Amino acid sequence: MSQNLSDAAELTLEGQPDSTPNVIDGVAFARLYGEPLFRMPTDLYIPPDALEIFLEAFEGPLDLLLYLIRKQNFNILDIPMAQVTLQYLEYVDQIRITNLELAAEYLLMAAMLIEIKSRMLLPVRKTDSEEAEDPRAELVRRLLEYEQMKLAAREIDALPQLGRDYVRTQIYIEQNTVTRWPDVNLDDLQAAWADVIKRAKLTAHHTISREELSVREHMTGILRRLQSARFVEFAELFDPSRGVPVLVVNFIAMLELAKETLIEITQAEPFAPIYVRLAYSPTYASA
Repeated sequence: MSQNLSDAAELTLEGQPDSTPNVIDGVAFARLYGEPLFRMPTDLYIPPDALEIFLEAFEGPLDLLLYLIRKQNFNILDIPMAQVTLQYLEYVDQIRITNLELAAEYLLMAAMLIEIKSRMLLPVRKTDSEEAEDPRAELVRRLLEYEQMKLAAREIDALPQLGRDYVRTQIYIEQNTVTRWPDVNLDDLQAAWADVIKRAKLTAHHTISREELSVREHMTGILRRLQSARFVEFAELFDPSRGVPVLVVNFIAMLELAKETLIEITQAEPFAPIYVRLAYSPTYASA
């Protein structure tokens, strides 16, 4: 009975071989379109270059040689050439099978290692003037320089880079096109007033007289003066020849008008001349 079931399992309804295992609890090694595969297909073809396995990625012969030395904790100033050369040639033999062009530059380093090893086997000739040079000295110098450049490149790569680690943010700011006059600073107003007083003292008369001055009359005079012009400079509202008392009353009248918001004191920009204008727009008579 079991033999009949085993024979029936080898054929499907169409008479083709079945991929189901003889063991019921078998585990599929792959899936094709969702169906489990328990046997390797006999018509499966994989090109030789379709699969490549890179155990270590090296940037050149020096990189490979430095890797072999550091991996086994060899002293770079006293390299055991026999072991390093043997391991290096084994790696070159592996890459020659898959990529002959890549192996060409590694073969040049292999020839250099063999040359250094052969020079170390020759008897050392010492002279009285100088000691014999170590055949490994030039190779050690190149390895140390390469390691320093590799570490420097790694530190530079660790720095934040635009587009990789961060991006620049752009913010659109809508600017208001309405002209905003700067507020008049109290110090600027005080300095302008001090300048008017200074000029008034230069033309002061030494006459003593009693004069009654009306703040309301000066307020009316300032309003009339501003009705004939859109902007009037601060100093033009004062007549230094009339004396300091008149100037003081005229300045108080201007402050009262500003307090009652009948006039505006403005500046085009910081440290610019101070101008006075009406707070409302009067209707000018046509010429």
